[in-house]
Amino acid sequence: MKYEAVIGLEIHVELQTRSKIFCGCSTAFGAEPNTNCCPGCLGLPGTLPVLNRRAVEYAVRAALALNCRVQGKSVFARKNYFYPDLPKAYQISQNEQPLAWGGYLEVDFPTGSRRVNLQRVHLEEEAGKLIHAGDSIMSAAYSLVDYNRAGVPLLEIVTAPELHSGREARLFLEELRTLLLYTGVSDVKMEEGSLRCDANISLRPAGSAGLGIRTEVKNLNSFRAVEQALNYEAERQAAILADGGELFTATCHWDDNRKATVVMRKKEEAADYRYFPDPDLPPLILERSYIEAMREQLPELPRERRQRLRESFNLSDDEAAMLTATRELADFFEAAAESYRDYRNLVNWVQGDLVYRLRESGKRADEISPAMLVELLELLDAGEINRPVAKELLAEMVKSGVSPRKLVQQRGLGKISDQESLLPLVEQVIAENPDAVENYRKGKEKALAFLVGKVMAMTRGRADPQELNRLFREKL
Repeated sequence: MKYEAVIGLEIHVELQTRSKIFCGCSTAFGAEPNTNCCPGCLGLPGTLPVLNRRAVEYAVRAALALNCRVQGKSVFARKNYFYPDLPKAYQISQNEQPLAWGGYLEVDFPTGSRRVNLQRVHLEEEAGKLIHAGDSIMSAAYSLVDYNRAGVPLLEIVTAPELHSGREARLFLEELRTLLLYTGVSDVKMEEGSLRCDANISLRPAGSAGLGIRTEVKNLNSFRAVEQALNYEAERQAAILADGGELFTATCHWDDNRKATVVMRKKEEAADYRYFPDPDLPPLILERSYIEAMREQLPELPRERRQRLRESFNLSDDEAAMLTATRELADFFEAAAESYRDYRNLVNWVQGDLVYRLRESGKRADEISPAMLVELLELLDAGEINRPVAKELLAEMVKSGVSPRKLVQQRGLGKISDQESLLPLVEQVIAENPDAVENYRKGKEKALAFLVGKVMAMTRGRADPQELNRLFREKL
């Protein structure tokens, strides 16, 4: 029998506030363990939570960008469970009355564009972080706890079970990440834990409705891991069914070293978290005027921007996706295009050399002036520099922030085209390469390219190749 995977995602996004959701502790990543803590986020008696206004703003902005129905009234609740990374023995979250219901995200899949529906979006606080002494949680001799992350504001986004492969889950997450970057609510760095997801996956006979026995897969800390883990789990479940076995509801851990899911525990029944409204936090009331004002402040979102750039600059789908991968890069390209009209040349430089140099330097596009790239391209178009020099200047420009024209002056990198400078080099190369000279005189044109290349190497690509060709032909 052929089976179809049904996948739903529970995504946690750390909001990019400077302080935690219910106290004033810093949310900065990378601090010494247990230094960004206070009695409030450690759950000590006598402390009271105070809601972070900016966290609410970011959450509403994200929910609106995801086409959700933001509620005028939402309620914070206590989610009770015992775990070492939860100092209060409960997590402040939202349950029956979340911040927003519904919503959707349009995603381009290999089979075409499709709307993936959301079930809910809500605010909650982050738990601490367990650091396991071993290669994985399964083999750890012990675990240490860092409470720096406890209390960081989280947005939980729950999708409907409408994805059908690891590839689709990955494409959904990549589109979601881009949208959240555009709204500025999170840096969504999976390597730092600010974007994480758990996945629920079951199999059903292809073409049928309903859901099968569900497995929850955890420890998905990269887009690649999401794709590989879900594909593996689908194959594992299908193999059990093919052998006549029975599936059971379970929680699985993705072992990235073994490239396999490992069953951690069976789930006999749904967990009872004994939710109840948090008595220390009043309901969150949002006026409709506030919600609409937040809607008006949304930037142009990535999907709409891709479409506009495709039409305005005659871009391919891949080019539009590359140029809109971040809001900063799209802004850079459009700013440069205002004064440099050779759009095809601009696209090639931005998506090629510029993106490479930005990644190499660890810089964002908004740290570089678009006018400097335009200046570089104008120098190249005017023949004042050649392409190898332009590439060299771009690397230095990204690194130092010095303008291309100033770098040309400082380093003497302009094109060498005067006969007085080139003729001695031509004569030297002729004298040092008698075999190539003889081959050229016998009619072998490739020998001329060899001789020209020698001078180009001596001048680090600065010599004018057309003038070199003329001088060699004249001398030979």
